[in-house]
Amino acid sequence: MKRRHLLGAATAGLALPALVQAQTYPWRPDRPVTLIVPWAAGGSTDQMARLVAAELESAMGQRWVVVNQPGASGSIGTRNALEAAKDGLTWAAGAAVDVGCYKVLGLLDTMLTDWNLFFAVANVNTICANPASGYRDFGQLLDALKARGASIAVSTAGVSSAGHNFMEAIRAATGIQYRHATYDGGNPATIAIVSGEVPVGSMLMVEAAEMIKARRLIPLAVQSERPVTLAGFGEIPSVQRWIPNVPAPLNYFGVWAPKGIPQPAVDTVAQIWREKIASSQRLKDYADQRAALFTPLAGQEAHDEAWKMVRQTAWLYFDGGKARVSPDTLGIQRL
Repeated sequence: MKRRHLLGAATAGLALPALVQAQTYPWRPDRPVTLIVPWAAGGSTDQMARLVAAELESAMGQRWVVVNQPGASGSIGTRNALEAAKDGLTWAAGAAVDVGCYKVLGLLDTMLTDWNLFFAVANVNTICANPASGYRDFGQLLDALKARGASIAVSTAGVSSAGHNFMEAIRAATGIQYRHATYDGGNPATIAIVSGEVPVGSMLMVEAAEMIKARRLIPLAVQSERPVTLAGFGEIPSVQRWIPNVPAPLNYFGVWAPKGIPQPAVDTVAQIWREKIASSQRLKDYADQRAALFTPLAGQEAHDEAWKMVRQTAWLYFDGGKARVSPDTLGIQRL
């Protein structure tokens, strides 16, 4: 009995520092926090969000529950987070450029400045082909798009998704056409290529990485200023090898809550971002294995970095006839 008593005392002593550390945060939620992923399970946002949720859980001692709410190019789930009670218990995840451009597209009345922003990674876009499609490099696909693009189906996660933005940038630079095949997320858009439902697709590298390594997809090009090396596969050329004027701004992904939630909640996540997320081995490994960039940013710095891609993308929508609101009326100037 004495031994058990001593063991219990030792265990309690070991647990005490963790408890004390948790109490240093300004905010301790009394029930689980909901993290809305406005895209289908398995895609880039879902992958990143689950890793971030795990880190936040371990730091705060409270569950962060990831809930997938896909639809309307991510605007449905984002709207639900925006309209939720301002108690800090509902957050959203995704690509910052989407939040920054929803108002331009007429999908949701919100801008980047409406949110408390916390970024984890920056993702690279890629165009991939089914091995049976006959396309072995981007030059072959580009020739086909120039000749008969309207008949070539290209899968993406939908209007305003990263893959769609990549295709629109190519269209703006070359004048090509393509048949847009939309899905509820990057994962189903990727599966559509693997299954042969479509010959090619445009999505984030993190969504296609495993299928590329398994040689079930052929990566044709990446939207980057330089070639990208994917661990376990090799080098993938930049689209600028064929189209030098295609822009390649960084595409930041993270989590955010609307302005108006309690400041202690914002301060707590900011503290965790500095102390834990900024050195997260989980997120570093995730980025390394999927040719993403580990970019732990928060606050004004996050806004300023994301604004670069928002400006480029908003005018891409406008010039392509997809904007419902002119970007300049929203204070979004051309680059």
